[in-house]
Amino acid sequence: MQGEMEDKCGIVGFHCSDDSKNMASFVYYCLYALQHRGQESAGIATFDSEKGLNYYCGMGLITDVFRDYEIHNLTGNKAIGHVRYSTTGQSKLENSQPFVTDFGDGFIAMAHNGDIVNSEELRNELINEGFYFKSDSDSEVICYMLKKAHYDNNKDVLDAIESVCKKLVGSYALTILVDGELYGVRDPMGIKPLAIAKRDDEFILASETVAFDVINADYIRDIVPGEVVYFKNDEINSHMLESAGKCKLSHCMFEYVYFARPDSTIDGINVYETRMNIGRQLHKLYPIDADLVIPVPDSSIPAAIGYSRASGIPYGEGLIKNRYVGRTFIMPTQEERELAVRVKLNPIKEAIKGKKIVLIDDSIVRGTTSKQLLNLVKEAEPAEIHFLVGCPPVMAPCYYGVAMATKKELIAANYSVEEIQKQLDIDSLGYITLPALVEAIGMPKENLCLGCLNEEYPTEIPEGLEAETYYKP
Repeated sequence: MQGEMEDKCGIVGFHCSDDSKNMASFVYYCLYALQHRGQESAGIATFDSEKGLNYYCGMGLITDVFRDYEIHNLTGNKAIGHVRYSTTGQSKLENSQPFVTDFGDGFIAMAHNGDIVNSEELRNELINEGFYFKSDSDSEVICYMLKKAHYDNNKDVLDAIESVCKKLVGSYALTILVDGELYGVRDPMGIKPLAIAKRDDEFILASETVAFDVINADYIRDIVPGEVVYFKNDEINSHMLESAGKCKLSHCMFEYVYFARPDSTIDGINVYETRMNIGRQLHKLYPIDADLVIPVPDSSIPAAIGYSRASGIPYGEGLIKNRYVGRTFIMPTQEERELAVRVKLNPIKEAIKGKKIVLIDDSIVRGTTSKQLLNLVKEAEPAEIHFLVGCPPVMAPCYYGVAMATKKELIAANYSVEEIQKQLDIDSLGYITLPALVEAIGMPKENLCLGCLNEEYPTEIPEGLEAETYYKP
């Protein structure tokens, strides 16, 4: 459900062999394509062989942070970029990325997508060794760990990365600039996506393949879980972490259900086709007699199309999304909270009135947004509302970079489907089953992270650790 959960970030990296070229504007457009992965802050770091490191970060959307002036000042043929939504760490400028740290006569700049569950322990170790933190983000912890390991390993970058990754528990996809050399790292479980492409003499790393499409780069492959890639002699070089192949693969199922853009392909699986499959599976489970299939825009549109085609029931727009609305503030009164939903979505009363509708959404997390949405739909006076959900009941929090809710806030963790249906006051409620979702994705169940659905997490969770939720000012 849009508005009830957010992903942690999108990252980009560029390596160009031509010292005369500047990559910042291309990073900008790639980040623009990944804006859905984070809307709170954005940043770009570049390396120029004459000027050295240049970087700029700011709060807000990529178009708010960067103007022509900032882009033109970010010179260099090596670059990384980041868009952020806060999970570990509050929504403030100090937590924006890339993180940069000096050491000796060089520097490290790093962008991170994911969440490190043992970051507090690692942070305390660094503090005891004299490190000072400007942020409360787990990403800065990784940056300083790299700095320390780089020094301890006599400036061998691969050894430093190996040393750091041995200590990290959780999810991470990283783009790193070390003295102008670009490295990409994906955690051994492959929880967060990272792929590689090429355009002319440039290699590009990005969280999703859609970033390659906007700059007309040719997708090569996904970074293998546990792989470090770097670039020399106009070639991709690969180093496998010692832990590669020893961990259970745990690709995040929410990438396919909700987070990724439908025009992306992740680990060889097209997101649009997966969501179409989810709609087909929903029809197998719930063959409803209805007049119209309606999606909750935008992420549920492919699933609604899939249901419509499988059932023969016409697909139609019943809800219009205002695409010029950014994040809404946390409203103090019920009236204001309902207003925030109305600003984002508005029903087409003429399309819904008197009809039996199948309304399809990607997920229900807290349930509060679903209630407000359904109240809007009811005002259009449909004859029946059958609410179908393209994700199984979310029963537990995520510890790997998805800000959703604590367990006590998760509606499915506290109420049965029948009780939720009664609360929503609708004619029927149906969730996709876990086996049906796995079939829709087309990946073996054992290769997916399903912790938020069944509490079978791919790593140990430190005792007393609370999952990250939305930052509430």
